Amino acid sequence: MQIARSFEPPGRRAPRLRASVRRRVERARGRAGHPPSVARPRTAPRSEVRSGATPRPLTDLTGCSHRVAVVLRLLGILVTVLCAIAAAVLTWPGLFRVERIYPIAQIVSFRGILALAFAAAAVLALLLAIARPIRAFAFSIAIIAGVATVANVAVLSARGGLGTDPLPAKTDTSIRVMTWNTAGPATPPETIAKIAVAMDADIVALPETTIETGESVALAMRDLGHRMWAHHASDPSTEWDAGSTTLLISPDLGDYAVIESSLDGTSNTSTVPSAVAMPVSGDGPIVVAVHAVAPRPSYMQNWRDDLQWLADQCGDGNVIMAGDFNATVDHMSGLGLDGATLGHCSDAAVETGNGALGTWSAAMPAVLGAPIDHVMATPQWRASGSLVLRSLDDSGSDHRPLIVQYEPAG
Repeated sequence: MQIARSFEPPGRRAPRLRASVRRRVERARGRAGHPPSVARPRTAPRSEVRSGATPRPLTDLTGCSHRVAVVLRLLGILVTVLCAIAAAVLTWPGLFRVERIYPIAQIVSFRGILALAFAAAAVLALLLAIARPIRAFAFSIAIIAGVATVANVAVLSARGGLGTDPLPAKTDTSIRVMTWNTAGPATPPETIAKIAVAMDADIVALPETTIETGESVALAMRDLGHRMWAHHASDPSTEWDAGSTTLLISPDLGDYAVIESSLDGTSNTSTVPSAVAMPVSGDGPIVVAVHAVAPRPSYMQNWRDDLQWLADQCGDGNVIMAGDFNATVDHMSGLGLDGATLGHCSDAAVETGNGALGTWSAAMPAVLGAPIDHVMATPQWRASGSLVLRSLDDSGSDHRPLIVQYEPAG
């Protein structure tokens, strides 16, 4: 008897047995002595078998994801540590001895802007913390930026914050010192004279001012009833007005003369000149009209040399220095002696609550600017008041005038 054999057309798969029928067949095979079917192990896709590739277990994907997560976590920790170090360096550059190194020297000049930048970074990090995958990293950055913001604001507050009240009344023994980088011909001599007379200045340091302009200022002040003698130092190799620094001194302090090394440049600031005037008669202080070179990338060593030279001028004698130092007190870290700012000289604006107000640039709010113009003196003098004049921001110069009142100490 022939048994019909099922025929399956090529390309078609036989229908799968239902589970109940499959179980019956398994039981029947067991009773007949046939071994039950064993589930076949999962085979690799045909494409992998054909290509000879080794099949990858499904567990590899889980392990790969774990390794990626670990790498990202370590990267986040590394970035957080680097951000913390950068914030500390920019907030306390003197602690790391990097305050006179490019580009940190340029960044720390604007501590007000730096505080705003840290505050903005903290807010941005808090917003990014909404995303769960980077929440821990974002919170870490927010904490670092927040601490840096508070620290920078604290430094600004300790140096005077938004500034103090106007100058105190002048006494018979008081000396008023004014410095103003006039940016050459940008500021008319008449304007300089009116401000100097209004401030009742006894010493006026005018960086970037020629002797011709200085004499015009002195004549205008004389016409206003305030006599001054004009002195100067110049560098013939510098063609524009930055090659000259003028110093006006009241005859009430005695006769003065600029020392020879300032005139011939044998001992002076490196690129733009400063003027050192000694008293010829009387017991007035040595007066230094300062102009240090700006810390541009190609002049960094000259700038550092200028600050050291200025520190050397402020010895243990009777000295008053005023002018454009092109440096904040942060840059002078390590150059002061016995707790002073530079050499034996202390910064009057910091002592009297105006050390945080920027004297440059006049185009930006004073609290955001760089306080690079200074008046300093040795311990023979006590600063009783200071004023950063903000009413002349449209006068032509990119610097603000700084006026300090001194009283004899002891």
